[in-house]
Amino acid sequence: MDFEYALKALKENQWVSREGWNGKGQALKLVSGVQAEVSGDTQTLVSFIVIHTSDDKWVPWLASQTDLLAEDWFMLS
Repeated sequence: MDFEYALKALKENQWVSREGWNGKGQALKLVSGVQAEVSGDTQTLVSFIVIHTSDDKWVPWLASQTDLLAEDWFMLS
């Protein structure tokens, strides 16, 4: 599928990944409703996408041009 459908799947609380990614086990998830302490105050963060990396870390993710144009996206079950 292309990124349009991957983004829709993320918004529907699905995990998505790409066939073309080198790291095994990498996947994206949309995170929303997270609260964090900012300058001593608790704030609710806006929604953002994270990637679960092959070394079992969670990192904020930003799509590259290659990711946006790729057609090898798939949903994880």
